[in-house]
Amino acid sequence: MSRFGSQYQVARPTGVCAATGQTLEPGSTCIATLCEPPEGGGLERRDFSLAAWASDARPEGLFSFWRTTVAEPGERRRLLVDDDVLMDLFERLAGDDRPQRTAFRFVLALILMRKRLLRFVGRKTASGSGGDDDAGRRAAEHWLLRPRGALPEDPPIEVANPRLGDEDVRELTAQLSEILRGSFD
Repeated sequence: MSRFGSQYQVARPTGVCAATGQTLEPGSTCIATLCEPPEGGGLERRDFSLAAWASDARPEGLFSFWRTTVAEPGERRRLLVDDDVLMDLFERLAGDDRPQRTAFRFVLALILMRKRLLRFVGRKTASGSGGDDDAGRRAAEHWLLRPRGALPEDPPIEVANPRLGDEDVRELTAQLSEILRGSFD
């Protein structure tokens, strides 16, 4: 099992409006949200009907949101977010040093590189600050990435490399996909 699998579970879409408790009908448009729970840790997904969202129903700890369509039962599940949502989520995770968020941002960077929205331009390695807490730690590595369309003189975006194993990447990718899917089982 990955080191993040049991620590960072994300709720799947329920097919129910978080504000009203009403069923979100297949084919209808809804607002999917990611929220920071009061106890910290991961991100929770909550979905809202358009009517509830229009009446200003907003969850506490709102981190990000996007418009999506509720899938038909039995429909093949697919990612229902656009590139702008992925980039927004990636940018919102910048500067958050919590291990799970750092790992999610790194996996998002891999996805965005695959989609050619980010380009790898190099690495930067820095040693820890010293002291007993850093004993035995490897040097911190950051990947340097440039968004599509950025000028060569624009500073690159730094993304911490949490040194994930293959299992960690698979687990986090699956969880990220689960967050962003539009179908309800």
